[in-house]
Amino acid sequence: MSTPATPGLTVNGDLLPLTGVAAHTTALDWLRGRGLTGAKEGCAEGECGACSVMVARPGTTSPTEWTSVNACLVPVAALDGQEVVTSEGLGSSSDLHPVQQELAVRGGSQCGYCTPGFVCSLAAEFYRPSRVSTGSTTGGSAEPCDHEHGPNGVDLHALSGNLCRCTGYRPIRDAAFALGSPEDGDTLAARQQQPPPEPRPTRIAVDGAEFVRPETLTETLALLTERPEAQVVAGSTDWGVEVNLRGRRAPLVVAVDRLPELRELAFRTGYVEIGAALTLTEIERKLNGRVPLLAELFPQFASRLIRNSATIGGNIGTASPIGDAPPALLALDADVVLASPRGDRVVALADYFTGYRETVRATDELIRGVQLPLPLAPLVGFHKIAKRRFDDISSVAIGYALEIADGAVVRARIGLGGVAATPLRAVATEDALVGRPWTEESVRRAAAVLAEEGTPMDDHRASASYRSAMLGQSLLRLFHAHPGSRQARPPKAQEVPA
Repeated sequence: MSTPATPGLTVNGDLLPLTGVAAHTTALDWLRGRGLTGAKEGCAEGECGACSVMVARPGTTSPTEWTSVNACLVPVAALDGQEVVTSEGLGSSSDLHPVQQELAVRGGSQCGYCTPGFVCSLAAEFYRPSRVSTGSTTGGSAEPCDHEHGPNGVDLHALSGNLCRCTGYRPIRDAAFALGSPEDGDTLAARQQQPPPEPRPTRIAVDGAEFVRPETLTETLALLTERPEAQVVAGSTDWGVEVNLRGRRAPLVVAVDRLPELRELAFRTGYVEIGAALTLTEIERKLNGRVPLLAELFPQFASRLIRNSATIGGNIGTASPIGDAPPALLALDADVVLASPRGDRVVALADYFTGYRETVRATDELIRGVQLPLPLAPLVGFHKIAKRRFDDISSVAIGYALEIADGAVVRARIGLGGVAATPLRAVATEDALVGRPWTEESVRRAAAVLAEEGTPMDDHRASASYRSAMLGQSLLRLFHAHPGSRQARPPKAQEVPA
């Protein structure tokens, strides 16, 4: 590993040193300690958005994109060499940013505690290049085109991770839908046309604990071999909660989110490969609907703030039985690619989980990516049962991938979450479907089998009986969305050359 530069990051245009920072220190605590108190701690687990700030990240449609993230979850050391803008950096009382102006004139701020977080999340949407290129440039209208997008192209789901306890959502929506496009001379808009900050090696050691960002995958694997106790982080949306709410600490934190070997998405001969360190937002935009089952998953996975940081590798790596990605990936027959100093090995995701938060991954191995075999099944569905429609933890999650020919099921893959100690395949239900006609009678029989899959338990999210009932109902819901022998159009991914 080369000698790291002096740690520091650019905040609101000023280069600030990162000295004496413990590995577990969050960006939120560090910023507030610097007097930037606009960002607040509301929940300390990424559910309220009061801590939202903007970070300059590699863009999918422009060189750089301002991305909103939860400052309460990301270690500030992970932002070494990066650029951050807080609500204070967007504007002032004498020179309001357009987002701040619209929120002010439309009454979008009540107690004000959550407002800086809303401002940063909405500003990131304001600067989203694809919105600017397709949305209205006139502004001034508060009437939406539909329930999610305004006439100006603003996607309200950009605010799905921001909570207003004063229930002032209507004026906030009005402010969002009244925004125009960035004007000439807007420095933050101009910044997006320049290359993003380059990731650089980082090593910060304080009080016996270290935060390290290696340059290459080879260096990372050597470090994991030498230090098996290391905590690997990418988006830190899971580890950040452990640090904040459970006081977890690690002697060594290793950041892998910018390793180029973990950030590729490619259609190859016979499969799609998705790098483990790509965020869910990046995957969603790069795929652009070409894997329809994942396109159904993404809007139901936490909030945009979380998806801007959470990675596909991290969601698999936590081995949570209620993670949203594994049920969909199980239905897609995904393989996990594990890298180690011995080389890569490929493990079927169905064989990856061995127990509650336990997997076959060795301590010197790192998830490099997932592979989805092609062609994709033409009939897919992702059903998430939770107490809230969006931004909630699953009680049950089900992923479906079926192929129907001549009115009969010829192939079925069903992934389940929330009904056992691990995510699992509903093998018995698959067997009950394959070779049978795709009719309500056959589906009802299979639904009865699905209701018995797994070992659901009673907890504060749902009872075991409710979970079982939802499994059976889910399959019936899928049938009624795709009745009779009608076959769904093959997904676009099959049309893309390797």
